[in-house]
Amino acid sequence: MLGHEPSGTIESLGAGVDGRHEGDRVLIPAVLSCGRCRYCRAGRENLCDNLRMLGNHLDGAYAEFIAVPAAELVAVPDSVPLTEVSIVADAMSTPYHAVKHRGRVQVGDHVAVVGCGGVGLNVVQCATVAGGRVIAVDTNTERLEIARQLGAIETVNPDEVDRIDKHIRHLTDGGVDVAFEAIGNPRTMRSAFGLLRRGGRLCVIGYSQDDLVVSAGKLMFHEMEVVGSLGCGGRDYPEIMELVAAGRLQVEPVVSGTIPLEHIAEGFDRLRRGEGVRWVVVP
Repeated sequence: MLGHEPSGTIESLGAGVDGRHEGDRVLIPAVLSCGRCRYCRAGRENLCDNLRMLGNHLDGAYAEFIAVPAAELVAVPDSVPLTEVSIVADAMSTPYHAVKHRGRVQVGDHVAVVGCGGVGLNVVQCATVAGGRVIAVDTNTERLEIARQLGAIETVNPDEVDRIDKHIRHLTDGGVDVAFEAIGNPRTMRSAFGLLRRGGRLCVIGYSQDDLVVSAGKLMFHEMEVVGSLGCGGRDYPEIMELVAAGRLQVEPVVSGTIPLEHIAEGFDRLRRGEGVRWVVVP
């Protein structure tokens, strides 16, 4: 998806729009729902039968203007910079949904986050805000340092330990309660599953077309869970925005800088080289 995390100000409104005004500071969720299907009525808008995604089903926001349904817009407090809050549209909201609704992190839980990219780092801080004791796992030392800034009590580079599962079991006296995979690789998904204690839960956020194979015997005998997590329902955005405005969820540490729209190709080159975490495109 290209241009799926937009924030900005309302330039103009269509006929019959109430509750919005030109000049309002707003965020556009990455996933747009119909509000009518059985999933929307059940509060699971991210599974909408008529789901539309910016940069996929609709033109994305790598542009000076974008048209979307006014009902989808989320108000942005004046205290939060528009350039940084844009990541709430997906890179923050997706982890929030995963931690709160799918991983169901509770106060005191040991939590492992495998993969500390733009999504994984925000899983770290969302799980920390939920009361989890977070262990961040990645091979990038700079991102592990950011993970510590965002609340991780331990960081582990798998390349620097003999066995990641034994190492984390030692740190947690038996394994973690919840593990999140934020890469999208069946190998790291299996690795994350191996970090769990009995009764633990694996939450898969990363996308892969390949099959995930785990031990059915372990799944049954140890009462394990494997759950998926997709995006975020629209009802969670106001709460996320409140946490950002209060400083409990931070956007600044995971925004590496801005890039003018006319230099967007340079931004893609930076991503290919693995530079930074999130680069924000500014028209």
